[in-house]
Amino acid sequence: MNLRLLFLFFALGLFLSGVHTSFADALEYTVGDGDVLKVNVYENPDLSTTVRVSADGSIRVPLLGEVDVKDLTVPRVAQKLEDMFADGYLVSPQVDVFIEEYRSKNAIILGQINKPGQYELRGPITFLEFLSKAGGLTENAGGKATVKRRNPSKEGKDRIIIDLDRLIKEGDTSLNIPIKDGDNIYISRADTFYVTGEVSKPDAYKLEPGMTVIKAIAKAEGFTDIAQKSKVKIIREVDGEKEVLENVSMDEKIMAGDVIVVPESFF
Repeated sequence: MNLRLLFLFFALGLFLSGVHTSFADALEYTVGDGDVLKVNVYENPDLSTTVRVSADGSIRVPLLGEVDVKDLTVPRVAQKLEDMFADGYLVSPQVDVFIEEYRSKNAIILGQINKPGQYELRGPITFLEFLSKAGGLTENAGGKATVKRRNPSKEGKDRIIIDLDRLIKEGDTSLNIPIKDGDNIYISRADTFYVTGEVSKPDAYKLEPGMTVIKAIAKAEGFTDIAQKSKVKIIREVDGEKEVLENVSMDEKIMAGDVIVVPESFF
């Protein structure tokens, strides 16, 4: 079963089992430009409001006026409002804040994905959920995803490598990381090899772990009736130079870019 189909089954399994972005991740969401916040002030409905975060990161709240909420999490916004109301306005105020609409966060995904592009992050979302949002992996997807992420503590971006085989085939959900604002995700193309000559279906094929000559021949739907099975050779590039491995064993391991040649038998 290829990686694309495994992704579909695995993502479905996560959905049915209820495995998704945790509540803790939701609490860590920082509000930003364009988010719509619903502010409820307990026992003070006249002070409750629904407001959009402005471009400068502020909201307008009854009685308080402009309040800077830039880079604050939802709980911290609620705490800030409680502190401001308590400063001469209300006794023991209780404020709840909810995200009514997510608008401020975006991430980009490119490479071997069916719908590459930029997507809004309307709330917390995991890597697999984001892949699904972008249409899933293509048939040519490789076994690696690279996430480039902004790091406020230093110049440039951090690079996170995700092993798709471990995540999807082996179910290692520790790799199912949350996607954050500004993330750039690239899905690599699978390594390939080639089978030519006297096989039923000469073509380029996706290189899978543990691929051998005999498995490669099977991918190409087997030898033809006139194949010289004992004379199979591999053309391989090593340090920029082409090498020819003659009369290779059927258990010989295949490398990326190998050309397997099955000659015709003349007897």
